[in-house]
Amino acid sequence: MPAALAIVGCTASGKSALALALARARPGEIELVSADAMQVYRGMDIGTAKPTPLQRAAVPHHGLDLVDPGERFSAGEFGRRARAWIAEIEERGRVPILVGGTGFFLRALTHPIFSEPPLDPARREALRGWLSRLDEDVLHAWLARLDPEAAQRLSAWGGRQRLLRTLEVPLLTGRTLAWWHRESPPEAPAVQLTVFVLDPPRERVYRAIDERVGAMAEAGLLGEVETLLRAGHDQRSPGMNATGYAELIPVLRGEETLEAALELVRKRTRAYARRQLTWFRHQLPAGAVWLDASRPRTELVEEIVRRYTALAVDEHPVGS
Repeated sequence: MPAALAIVGCTASGKSALALALARARPGEIELVSADAMQVYRGMDIGTAKPTPLQRAAVPHHGLDLVDPGERFSAGEFGRRARAWIAEIEERGRVPILVGGTGFFLRALTHPIFSEPPLDPARREALRGWLSRLDEDVLHAWLARLDPEAAQRLSAWGGRQRLLRTLEVPLLTGRTLAWWHRESPPEAPAVQLTVFVLDPPRERVYRAIDERVGAMAEAGLLGEVETLLRAGHDQRSPGMNATGYAELIPVLRGEETLEAALELVRKRTRAYARRQLTWFRHQLPAGAVWLDASRPRTELVEEIVRRYTALAVDEHPVGS
């Protein structure tokens, strides 16, 4: 039987609500693992739509509040931690369910990264500091020369952290990420997942995004960004690159109106949702189950339970 389930989808597709509904339908049997690259950051709760304290008290969650916004958190690090969480959840006799929209986090489990060569920590930190001060256009130009294949891929669905990471490896080793993936053994065995993808109508997603951004503003998103700035974080911090945070910094500096900044958040979030769906269509493992997100949530829960139960029966047939 696959070691875990995964419920993925673009932002505002309803994946978190579906995962919680599934956990409530099977009380005491399920623990959730966040596969969201921004929910790992402490103090970033409203803008990342992090589960509420009440939800986290009702269902065990893993993968939240792991690092400060000024720290980097790679897909490889997520893969290492998530494999440990999954093993612990299974030891407790429960079903681990990954839920999130960060495709590279999911891929870190299904296609574990290569075993990295030893890198000098001082050189690595110095390079990261220097690269972090460069504009993205300059970084993309560098990557186009050093690793054209990765540059083309990241133009479709890469963020700044991914861009910095992809540049770091060839600059420090003289070899591209793709070369290391081909020539180095994976650091761990792949995790077998049954993946369910929520596929909502685009108009519904856009409407949900608009409503979510408005709700975040009313819940105090601007104050959350101000608190992070006062703690010493700014737009160069890895966490503060998240959509919904970088756009509000100019508001607090008196350089932009709140209304204009929120409209930019909506626009960029819609674009991000489109990139997520593109990634899911091309990068998910074979056998991913696409679910019509416009169906009633109870029906979706029943289908996931039915399919997972069928897998358990196939793995352990009667009389075996």
